Amino acid sequence: MRFTVSSSELLRHLTAVSKVIPAKPAINILENFLFVLKGNELEITGSDNETTLKTTMTIEDVREEGEIVVPAKILTDSLKMFPDIPLEFKTINNDNTLKVNWASGESQFQIFTSDDYPVLKRPDEGAVSAVIPSAALLAGINATLYATAEEELRPVMNGIFVDMSPEEVSFVASDSHKLVCYTRGDVKSNETASFILHKKPAAILKALLTNDEESVKMTYDNKNAFFEFNGTLMICRLIDGRYPAYKSVIPKNNQSKMLIDRNTLLNSVKRVSVCSNQATNHIKFGITPSSLTISAQDVGFNISSHETIPCSYDGEPMEIGFKANFITEILASLPFEQVSMELADPGRAALIVNAGVPDPDETITSLIMPVRVQ
Repeated sequence: MRFTVSSSELLRHLTAVSKVIPAKPAINILENFLFVLKGNELEITGSDNETTLKTTMTIEDVREEGEIVVPAKILTDSLKMFPDIPLEFKTINNDNTLKVNWASGESQFQIFTSDDYPVLKRPDEGAVSAVIPSAALLAGINATLYATAEEELRPVMNGIFVDMSPEEVSFVASDSHKLVCYTRGDVKSNETASFILHKKPAAILKALLTNDEESVKMTYDNKNAFFEFNGTLMICRLIDGRYPAYKSVIPKNNQSKMLIDRNTLLNSVKRVSVCSNQATNHIKFGITPSSLTISAQDVGFNISSHETIPCSYDGEPMEIGFKANFITEILASLPFEQVSMELADPGRAALIVNAGVPDPDETITSLIMPVRVQ
């Protein structure tokens, strides 16, 4: 293998692929990148055996094709030290050494053959494909990723449920204390299908996707999902299992509604929750037709706090408790200026939705379970 490439352009691709390189891999070969150079295209692959990333870049100056396995960390760290200059990559010593030359010096790295590197998975027969705008997929992940769980006994809760139909596409995440459902009415699938995307590859997609007009081709079978976009392919193992019936969990008849400015509520909760019990993080809402009083206390340390802010409430006066960190997570993630908190009673789930002009193509429904407070 022999080619010349821009140091900064190569580093950009390596940085993207390195997101899946594990710190302590199960097998040593996964500490490396796989380089495959064919014609004028260099394919760079990284994997942790659960998730694989492959990106393709065009190389103008190619003198010899080939396949090699290159140490990921040392090559990436080395390239970070260069300005944007041409670098020549050349294998020597029967392809056991990679020499990198530049105008004033050179480096050498031990490399390996590609024989032991994991083979890229392929979709099974009967795999389902759909095309979704990059911006829509990114928005769905942004809206739900924070609500995923970390559970050993129920692994299905550790990912984002992607529910596709000819009418809409929904992204759902829940940790049993809160649930977020993000729905796009302008994105549709030719058939009804669904899968559970683990939070780790979802976070990688979040880092790689852009809000541009690019489309993402999603292909998924019973075991894996394949995402193709902008010269990048991500393959990830899906979470096996049946996701809970989330639609039946979302209340449909919460009659009491509190309209309030989202930022005002968020900042008030942050201020008051400083004095909540550190173990429980509980706060209490006291709601009347024109005001909301947020209070917290820690009896053990003899501290307390309360704050009253204006709201518009249609319902019987109510006192209801929540975990402050769950409320702040939901409010911080929402893009709305005004929110509506829809309530039934202090023992049942509350909904937080947009109180402004509804978007016909985008709906975000957040559910939070109450807690019992003194």
